[in-house]
Formats: sequence, structure tokens, C-alpha cells
Amino acid sequence: ELTPVAIKAGIRLAQRLYGGSSQLTDYNAVPTTVFTPLEYGCVGYSEEDARKKFGDEALEVYVSYLKPLEWALNHEEHKGEPVRQDNAVYCKLITNLQDNERVVGIHYLGPNAGEIIQGLAIALRAGATKAHFDDTIGIHPTVAEEFTILKVTKRSGESALKKGC
Repeated sequence: ELTPVAIKAGIRLAQRLYGGSSQLTDYNAVPTTVFTPLEYGCVGYSEEDARKKFGDEALEVYVSYLKPLEWALNHEEHKGEPVRQDNAVYCKLITNLQDNERVVGIHYLGPNAGEIIQGLAIALRAGATKAHFDDTIGIHPTVAEEFTILKVTKRSGESALKKGC
């Protein structure tokens, strides 16, 4: 994941030195994925860094745990099991309440994290808000759809475990 960052930084530097540009590389919005058997991907602020930058009261953190359809259909050991926090996909959307609920961080642990985070990185860079995510019609049944229907917040105290489709 260092190569694309280095390429973009080099292009930006050349544009500033020889093309009259003043645009800088936004290192906070670099999408990252860890390609382990259960992938993890993120873009933007971590929850901890967002709290330091914006403050606790400025943030709303939406979360969900769910079992993807492909686990239910393809993996015998998961059939009939209820969704458990320790055996589930995890989706997190961090928003800034003081900026129209602009999305400042996206985190995902589950299948195809690289593919999902790459698309969501564009939304984050474009300044998408929670309302933009809510107004988007998700592709059903996909795990990425979960980002369009996140309702449970950490501060609500409600269970983020999702059951069913």
C-alpha cells in the first residue's frame, strides 16, 4: 500500500514544482486494507484520533455487527449460529455532528474490505455526510449495503448485533 501513496505524492510534488499547483496529498484520506483471512479496511480518522481532533461531543459513531450471507450459505460451521460479536463483520462510520454529520472515518472488518473501502474512500474524500449514506440505495444482499442503513450509535447503548437480512 505504500506504492500508490508514493506515486500520488510524487505526482503532487511535480505538479507543485513545475505546474504551478498548490494541491497537497491528503494523507488522512488514504484507504488502507490489511489482507488477512478476515480483511480489515479503513479510511479517514480512527475513532480515537477523531475524538482528539473534534472532541467527544462532536462525534457520532454508527456501528453494526452482522453475519454476511456468504458465511451463512457457504460455511457449514456458521449455519444456524446466531450472529455473535466475536464472529461477525464489523462496520463503523464516524461522523462530525458539528459539520452536518460529515463522515470523517470509515472502518470495516470482513470479506472484501479492500473493495468496499476503496469505494467508500471516494465518498469520504468528496465530503459525504451521514444523510448521503442514508439516501443511497444499497445493493441487497451485500455487506457494503450495511453502510447505507446504519442506525445504531455507540452512545445509544443499543445492541449493534444485526439479525436476519
